[in-house]
Amino acid sequence: MSRRHQGASTVEFALVLILFLTFLLGITDFARMLFTWNAASEATRAGARYAVVCDDTASQALVLAKMRSLLPQITTIDVAWAPAGCNSATCEGVTVTITGLNYQWISPIAGAAALAPIAMPTFSTFLPREIMRQDPNSAAICS
Repeated sequence: MSRRHQGASTVEFALVLILFLTFLLGITDFARMLFTWNAASEATRAGARYAVVCDDTASQALVLAKMRSLLPQITTIDVAWAPAGCNSATCEGVTVTITGLNYQWISPIAGAAALAPIAMPTFSTFLPREIMRQDPNSAAICS
């Protein structure tokens, strides 16, 4: 093989490698987005369970802290007890909602198309007070 053909093969390899790595990063980034989606869904479930079992009707901060242990990017949540204004003896359930969660792409293709973070949908979970037959005054997961 002549020296000229070796240079052409090197250039072809470099071009194919760039395309391959871009494609691989795109797949990895899409997998990260699906992981974030699943983690947000699980965080709402865990936050609702924490609120129901621990009867924390006064503070969203403890519920948010529990949810951030699963997904640190969570910034805004809403904890709504049903019926509104109930106390630990009269509440029937809780709805925990994540809003304002954004996903930032890292792959070059998606990053070039839209550098701004992509807004994810609202995640929400309702759990009745007697979920998993736990005593409402139990401290099993409240610490």
